[in-house]
Amino acid sequence: MKTLQKLILPVLIIAAVFLVYKFYFVKGDNLGSFSDFDPNNNAVKEIRVQLLADRGIENTAGGVSFYASDKAGKVVNIYGEAQLPNKFESADVIIVRGHLTQSGFHVHEILLD
Repeated sequence: MKTLQKLILPVLIIAAVFLVYKFYFVKGDNLGSFSDFDPNNNAVKEIRVQLLADRGIENTAGGVSFYASDKAGKVVNIYGEAQLPNKFESADVIIVRGHLTQSGFHVHEILLD
């Protein structure tokens, strides 16, 4: 009985550390939602979205513009001065860092998933 009492606290601590790691630090493979963003907030946040390459990708010296959809299927114009990574056109899911505005999503950085 005494050894059981000595094991309870370490097991609870290990379980708590595992739960914090699993739900806070590990990013899921799910798409994000644009509804989590506030269009009046300029804080740069990260979101995983599905690239809609069939709607067109504009890459000019002034910046980029393309469309992406979130997990709810909401289609948003992604625009900004970010650089497109290699093999961007063939990607299905991308990660964009930026903020939501009234006219779309202003991107600061684009990463491939």
